[in-house]
Amino acid sequence: MNLWLKHVDEVEIVAPLTEVSISEIDIAYSHDNITLTQIPAIAFVNISRGIKSLLVLPYILFKLWKACKRADHIHLRCPGNIGLLGCLVQFFFPKKIKTAKYAGNWDPNANQPKSYRIQKNILSNIKWTKKMTALVYGDWPNQTKNIKSFFTATYKDQDRVIPVTRDYTKGLEFVFVGSLVTGKRPLLAIQIVEQLLRRGVKCNLQLFGDGVLKQEAQQYVKDKQLGSDIVLHGNKTNETVKAALQSAHFTILASKSEGWPKALAEAMFFGVIPIATAISCVSNMLDYGNRGILIAPNVDDAVSKILLALKSNDALETMSKLASDWSQQYTLDVFENEIEKLIKA
Repeated sequence: MNLWLKHVDEVEIVAPLTEVSISEIDIAYSHDNITLTQIPAIAFVNISRGIKSLLVLPYILFKLWKACKRADHIHLRCPGNIGLLGCLVQFFFPKKIKTAKYAGNWDPNANQPKSYRIQKNILSNIKWTKKMTALVYGDWPNQTKNIKSFFTATYKDQDRVIPVTRDYTKGLEFVFVGSLVTGKRPLLAIQIVEQLLRRGVKCNLQLFGDGVLKQEAQQYVKDKQLGSDIVLHGNKTNETVKAALQSAHFTILASKSEGWPKALAEAMFFGVIPIATAISCVSNMLDYGNRGILIAPNVDDAVSKILLALKSNDALETMSKLASDWSQQYTLDVFENEIEKLIKA
């Protein structure tokens, strides 16, 4: 968001506050003239929370309406509960320039919660959603003219390097970068490397990230006596992760759902070969197998495809180069330039 904020004079953020502790991967909003308009968090996970959320909806809608009325440019972050309310409120401001960042899976055929589908329908309805550019991940057919295929970035032009040429015939380094939650399937990444070890492949796995599955993953590694080959580091700084990526051979991200998985793009930037499930725009990112290894979300399929790929060191070197060439197109400099165009449109 700070790249967006660099190009405006005044910022108002309408959002709930969280009591979650700040981690090493969080950064503050940076602007000289910023206002936080706090609203209640809402959720419909049970009857009690649902009733409380319904009671505060009028107040939240009023706060969103007031903020939109003050704004010259309305920016929505979707999908999410507050994003859905923002989608509804923006109906009343057809003359104001708007952007929406849809960070989820835009695949029209994806099986998603109803609220997500509603947000997608609203954002792409040019009859009701005026002067809106919706930024989505991936190139999808039959989209309305306000849907713009977009990307995200981590590294700058100056970070571009010629990746080291890896040797895939010796010890292999795998990395997992992401939250340790069900949707990212960190345990599957561990089991894939476990089976490679069982089959005589010399390798190790480093996991960077935190989450509710951390204790379960640690216990699994301990029970299976994998501690010498699989290490859970928790959340680490960007520089620490970057150093690991510059030498790793593969990154594993067998997610259930994604928008634009930065973890894959960041790894590919340094020539790390991604191993990932074919969800959202991942197939496009990996050029349908030319820039990475597409797997089904099960151990046997992943292991068999990795073992097949390991038969050709030359092919893996080519895959690594293609991955790097593609990812290094999408730098923060390019990203910021595209954002500036949207704000000043």
